[in-house]
Amino acid sequence: MVTYLSGSNQRFCPLVAFFVKVLLLKMKKVIVAIGVFAGFYACRKDTVPPLRPDVGEEYSGGAQNTVFDVSTNAFSMVSPGLNSADQLLFFVGNSFFKQNWVTAPSSTLARDGLGPTLNARSCAACHLKDGRGAPPATLGEVSTGLLIRLSIPGTDPHGGPNPVPNYGDQLNDQAIPNVTPEGQIAIAYTTLFGQFDNGDEYSLQSPAYSVANPGYGALPAGTMMSPRVGQQVIGLGLLEAIDEYQILAHADETDANNDGISGRPNYVWDIAAGRTRLGRFGWKANQPSLLQQSAGAFLGDIGITSYLFPAQNCTGIQTGCQNAPDGGSPEISDEDLHKMVVYISNLAVPARRDVSSQTVLQGKALFTRIGCAACHIPSYITGRHAAFSNLSGQTIWPYTDMLLHDMGEALADNRPDFLASGTEWRTPPLWGIGLIHTVNGHTRLLHDGRARNVEEAILWHGGEGQAAMLEYKRLSVTERNQLISFINSL
Repeated sequence: MVTYLSGSNQRFCPLVAFFVKVLLLKMKKVIVAIGVFAGFYACRKDTVPPLRPDVGEEYSGGAQNTVFDVSTNAFSMVSPGLNSADQLLFFVGNSFFKQNWVTAPSSTLARDGLGPTLNARSCAACHLKDGRGAPPATLGEVSTGLLIRLSIPGTDPHGGPNPVPNYGDQLNDQAIPNVTPEGQIAIAYTTLFGQFDNGDEYSLQSPAYSVANPGYGALPAGTMMSPRVGQQVIGLGLLEAIDEYQILAHADETDANNDGISGRPNYVWDIAAGRTRLGRFGWKANQPSLLQQSAGAFLGDIGITSYLFPAQNCTGIQTGCQNAPDGGSPEISDEDLHKMVVYISNLAVPARRDVSSQTVLQGKALFTRIGCAACHIPSYITGRHAAFSNLSGQTIWPYTDMLLHDMGEALADNRPDFLASGTEWRTPPLWGIGLIHTVNGHTRLLHDGRARNVEEAILWHGGEGQAAMLEYKRLSVTERNQLISFINSL
């Protein structure tokens, strides 16, 4: 009888009451007590309501910027709400993002001027299918999304990182013919072992970085190196549309509420505005706008000048770089740079999957309970975007606060970037994370791709993230799987 009553069908509860009455009349009190207890337990268990998703949370990019696509092109779709005139510009910008640049002089005038030193020949080389890069597997392998930022102690005139003599602020591991590359990225991994609280074992890969075959002399003592993997580029215009006050509302630099989380904004130099502004983009929130982010990547990664960055990326000692032909001044026109910004601003966000799954919803509850949502803020309503109405007034679910957090020594690059310290990183958005393997064929995460999957990314959390990481280690296997299922649904 107990087994029969403990099923999930609530219609059995009235039967419980009937049988209890029979037992009261015909059986001894002890048996009656057992029957009452079993009936109460069965009814109570059967009436526990299922967990339910928040209204509209499947629309990660809001009603106008979400696509229901789980294919290898899930990150490459235009926002459905973009008007037809801007869609034309979007598709031209798409060609500038995906097609290779060529060396000058060339008959392809709109796309010549590659290098002279570079990391990639196109944006898509680091963001394949608008997705995420990964670290090279071996020395000498051409990187498909990992680069090394360089600096020495001190700051530039605007408070940013201080470039390295002979090398600048980024290691360019490729070059055009007759120009020497700056060096190769060398990575040595050490395996670290650990245990969950239940005794299950895990391992992590701890990377150490160096420059092999430096092309312009030894790097000076004290050179700071910061590895950065290219992230998926979905929904960036929506992040730009979040009102500044919403971001600052989550800042708590002195940890006034004593929750161990002290996110703070980065303020960086905006070239176009000629002033300091809130940083929003990049692993250290070191770029204030998608315009500057795009122009900076064109110069630093591909060697393409623009009106924001008109000088070739050559240091004083790099004579081959200085004497190489260019593709005009600037090498990407203002109009074409604008089309790129239209494109990068309006890549749609894939919809959530399995939002009503009880496993996913239980993982969602754990995500909040153990403290992940303190930094990975689930939702915002965007403000008014000056250029694109489809990005305005959207309820979005990016799971980021866009603030800097101290993530501990294990993840530190020890390289300041404007106000960001050597242990601080911007909280990365989590939307789309469960589709990275579909789009890019890997699951490498964190700023340098050291984490081989979501669980390893959690286990690397230190500093302000350590409390949540320790709570994760205390979870049962079932609970850990629920939490991972939730994150992979994003």
